[in-house]
Amino acid sequence: MTTTTGFTDPRPVYARATEQAAALVKTVRPEHLGAPTPCSEFDVRALLGHIVGATRRIAVVGEGGDGMAVEPTTHGVADDGWPAAYDEVRARVLKAWASDERMTSPVRVPWGEVPGHAALSGYVMEIVTHTWDLAEAVGHPLELDPELAEFALATARRVLPDSRPRDAGTPFDGRREAPEGADVYGELAAWLGRAPLGRA
Repeated sequence: MTTTTGFTDPRPVYARATEQAAALVKTVRPEHLGAPTPCSEFDVRALLGHIVGATRRIAVVGEGGDGMAVEPTTHGVADDGWPAAYDEVRARVLKAWASDERMTSPVRVPWGEVPGHAALSGYVMEIVTHTWDLAEAVGHPLELDPELAEFALATARRVLPDSRPRDAGTPFDGRREAPEGADVYGELAAWLGRAPLGRA
């Protein structure tokens, strides 16, 4: 990872996280789309819509636009169209955040106005977590990169308190205890209030 003055550049990690998400999205079959995910408000189809929509939102932020005006979900994608929809918006977001200046410029995201590097680090946490959600829902067809979860967990521990209520501004439940022997993805999921499917 590239370290710049005062922060670690999240762009290489975010790019890898989107590559991992894209590979997983390609494994989703039509029969998966109605299946539950650990993100209780989403089935697989709705989760894919959120992944595409939230990526579009952070692309708009990186382009200097008002990301808060972008609905963080996408509807109307054909059952077999999710890989192409995500690839399109993934290319857009990586281009939008290519400038070094964007890393230190203030941007507005759902949790407030923060420097660009902090915003993108938050979206690393989001896409890595939702990749785990999707992997749980479709039976873990791919091995997930632990370094991405380590970055996301460090971000989660920095920005989300250990003990917190769920509220309208936080899309995560209160922290759970990670299951014994959990890997770093299990620890990340637990910190964000998730449990593997089949474990309440």
